[in-house]
Formats: sequence, C-alpha cells, structure tokens
Amino acid sequence: MTADTAPARPTDKILTRIEGAAGHVIFNNPERHNAVSLEMWDAVEQALSTFAEDDAVRVTILSGAGGKAFVSGADISKFEKERGSKEATERYDARLRAVYDAIENYPKPTIAMINGHCIGGGLNLAACADIRIASAKSRFAMPAAKLALGYPFDAIRRLVNAVGAAAAKQLMFTAKSIDAETALRIGLVQEVVAEDVLEERAAALADTIAGNAPLTIRAMKYIATQVMHADPSARDLARCNEMVADCFASKDYVEGRKAFMEKRKPDFKGR
Repeated sequence: MTADTAPARPTDKILTRIEGAAGHVIFNNPERHNAVSLEMWDAVEQALSTFAEDDAVRVTILSGAGGKAFVSGADISKFEKERGSKEATERYDARLRAVYDAIENYPKPTIAMINGHCIGGGLNLAACADIRIASAKSRFAMPAAKLALGYPFDAIRRLVNAVGAAAAKQLMFTAKSIDAETALRIGLVQEVVAEDVLEERAAALADTIAGNAPLTIRAMKYIATQVMHADPSARDLARCNEMVADCFASKDYVEGRKAFMEKRKPDFKGR
C-alpha cells in the first residue's frame, strides 16, 4: 500500500488509490477475512463511480488486504443490523444486486487480484471482474450447500459464464474448495503466479491494457457483456453498433493507423 492510499468514504474498510492508469479498490477488513458490510458495498460503488469519470483511470484492480483472503462474502457480524428482518434482508439483497451489477457493467476493464481465500460472495464478486489473476496459494469455494443458503440467479449466471455449467455445478453441488491450479484449469482464473509477484503481474497486465485504445476496449467489453446476457431479447445491438462506429470515427483510429505505418507505439487518448 502506497503513501497516496486514501480511504473511500464513508468507511475506512474500503481503500482506493491510483497508480499509473490503474485505479485500485481494496477491501480492507482483514480481521474478518475481508467480509463485506453494506457500508462497504456503498463505498465500493462510490469508488467505481469516481474512477469511471476519471479519464486517467483506464483499468480498475479489485483486491483484498491482509494477504489471507480476497473477499469472504457478507460480514455475518452485521447480519442483526443489516438482515435482521425480512424487510431488511430484502433491502440488503436489492442493494447487493445493484452493486454487483454496477461492477459487472462498469465501463472500464476490471481485474480481480486474488491472494488467499475467495469464497461465496467473494467468488461472485471475482466473477463480476473481466479478468482474474490469483496467487498460487489461493483457494476458491461456493459453500452454499453446506450452509443451506440459496444463491440468486445472477450469482449462478456469472459463475456459469466464467467456467461453464458442468464445472459450476460441481463447485456448487460438492461445496468443496479448489486450489489455484484447478481454478486455472477450469477457467475460473486466467493466471496463477507466485504470491511475491502477484501485485507486479497485476500491475503489468493493467499497464498492457491501459496502453491500448480505450474506446475499442470499452466497446469490446460492452459487446462481450451483451453476448453473455441471460435474455437475448434484452441485448442492445444498436448501442453495440454505435460503439463500434465511434471507434472508427475517433482520433485514436487515425493515431493507430499512423503509428502502424510509422512503426511506433501509438499514443491513444480515448477520443
């Protein structure tokens, strides 16, 4: 954590910082394995909204503090306050769905940097990210069946989209944890690296993405999300076509062609 790390209000359990073109959102509740309360989710959404409006931020990295867990799901110690009645539970669940949707539909690329346990709601959070990179010690689980919990449609949809139906069912039905190499094999994560180089590798990946054309990446992310939409009739193909057209009409498209002909690295501005 660098000197410019600052707490995102209203809670110091979510930290934000900007390094180069990467905006970081850090779940900072290590004594509870980065379990998340409602106020933390509010701060996450606030941080993403701020980064989305900042042209200097081209990639966002989600991570957990403490080196033992990415995110372990809901903070059970807050259940009496936040989910102590049917009405409170419905409000909590609606708020949580809105935040997960905001992460999944965030317009810029997201990287989940996973170091340690990634369980339940934490796995759902990771599945919202575009790319997942994990340390070799990380473990993953969807333990709902051991706790008699129900998981909503969108949580299961994200897991199925990430690993396919059969692998998702095996994770859910057995409720067993898997190691990082197994997660890599089934496509749950895209890279596994040693813990001591995890931050370096995530930063390098973010730098690579940030060096490419922002409008193109934004369009590809939006279209890929539309492709995976659960309801094909809800796909906004007109918006997809508009975003592609914007790429070809951009100054970056001119710069990309010019840089290619001049055999140099392009300098994309996102316009």
